[in-house]
Amino acid sequence: MSDELVPADPSHMRASDADRERIAQVLHKATAEGRLDIHELDERLGAVYAAKTYGELAPITADLVLSGLPQPPVVPQYQPAADNRVGGQPGSAVSVAFWSGVNRKGQWVVPRMHNAVAVMGGIEIDLTHARFEEQEVTISCFAFWGGVEIRVPDDININVDGFGFMGAFEDRAPGRRHIPGAPTVRITGLAIMGGVEVKGPKRKKSQILRELLD
Repeated sequence: MSDELVPADPSHMRASDADRERIAQVLHKATAEGRLDIHELDERLGAVYAAKTYGELAPITADLVLSGLPQPPVVPQYQPAADNRVGGQPGSAVSVAFWSGVNRKGQWVVPRMHNAVAVMGGIEIDLTHARFEEQEVTISCFAFWGGVEIRVPDDININVDGFGFMGAFEDRAPGRRHIPGAPTVRITGLAIMGGVEVKGPKRKKSQILRELLD
C-alpha cells in the first residue's frame, strides 16, 4: 500500500465565519446594484449562514456578476499545508513522567488521543515538526505536583480548555488566527498543584525584534 496522501477535495472543507462573511458582502453588493431583490437577498443570506462547507457556498454566487463584469463563483480557496502534516503511523498514545522527565519532539506522529501524565515530574511536548494521525487530535494532560509544557507552531489550530486546581492551566499562545484546513489540536485536562503550559514556537531574538517593529 502506498503511503502517498491524496489531497482532500476543497469543496468538502469546512467554511469559516470569515468565509461566510465574504460571501454575504458579495450578496449585499449585488443587491445594491439591483441584481438581487430584498427577498432573494434574505433567502441567500440564510443559505450562506447555514452553509458548512465551501461546496455549499459556491452555488450561492454562481449566477452573479459584479459591476457589469462576469465574476467566477466566490469560493474561499483551501490552502493545504505545505508539508501535508496529516497522516502516518501514530506514535505512543501515552507520555508518563513519575519522578522523572519525558521529552517528545522532532518528526513524530501525534495519535488521535495522546495522554500526558506528570506526577512529580515533567513532560515537554514539541509539535513544531510533528505530524498528526487525523485532522483533529486531542492531547489530554494530568499534572499533579508536576508540569506539562506543550509547544505549538504557527501553522496549526489549537483549542485549550483545561482546568487548574491549586495549579495553572495556561494558554500562552492566544489570539491566533484560525487557519482553514490546518490540523486542529485540542489541549485539555487538569492540573492539581502543578501546571500545564501551552507556548508558541521558539523564536530567535532577530525574529522577535522584527515582530515588534512590524
